[in-house]
Amino acid sequence: MSTSHFVQANGLRIHYIHAAAAGKPQLLLLHGLTDAAVCWTPVIEALAGDYDILAPDARGHGQTDAPERGYSALDHAGDVVGFIQALGLHQPVVMGHSMGGMVATVVAGQHPALIRAAIFEDPAWIDLAQMPSPEMRSQRADEWRADLVANQALPPADMIAKRRAADPGWADAEFGPWSVAKQQVRLNVLEYIEHAPADWRALVRAMQKPALLITGDATRGVVIAPQQAAEAQSLNPLLAVAHIPNTGHSIRRDNLAGYMDAVRAFLHAVPSA
Repeated sequence: MSTSHFVQANGLRIHYIHAAAAGKPQLLLLHGLTDAAVCWTPVIEALAGDYDILAPDARGHGQTDAPERGYSALDHAGDVVGFIQALGLHQPVVMGHSMGGMVATVVAGQHPALIRAAIFEDPAWIDLAQMPSPEMRSQRADEWRADLVANQALPPADMIAKRRAADPGWADAEFGPWSVAKQQVRLNVLEYIEHAPADWRALVRAMQKPALLITGDATRGVVIAPQQAAEAQSLNPLLAVAHIPNTGHSIRRDNLAGYMDAVRAFLHAVPSA
């Protein structure tokens, strides 16, 4: 059973969901941009009892404080480090999706002693050379804001119907948490889009703990293409890659069973803390 909590960390009041399992390995789940901890509900339910699971709302998301500025991947990683330290977590496995995958990469690369392993679900490993200009990034953030404002103006049922039409392959259990997250998120968070990305290659090289990169299909709008996955694996022998077919950027939402098979296999192979 999951419970809701707050903790003061890195100058923020951070909300998190905790599916407690005393004595079990700890698993820390980091959601993507405009999602929230509640979006991990199917994963939490699948792993509950086997792992002590904690899922925080990132700054500006869910019920966590929303400072006016400070939404880069490095800012988010600072919150994660503060969260681990404030709760006295003992080398959790950190698992993140999209933005959360990039944040998990920063934590794994810069603070390896704090974690036991890392899992990245189609992380936002964007090459600086491929980034649009600052003006284009600002324009993209404005487009996201307009879309988010339009969604938040809809009744939840209409918002869900719109998402269901866009992603008919998602399980029913995904839509409720998704809509809650979209209603709660504050517009401040889209500053993330305006920041230049962290150097994912340097971070992957620096990782000292086992890691798993979970990828989807290049034809379905994923961030990590096969060539990039192969390059990442060549940078660090500790990094494994699992491709889940017939999935897009939200891999676990498109194929929860395949995603969980890859996650469980990796977690079972990770040495004890």
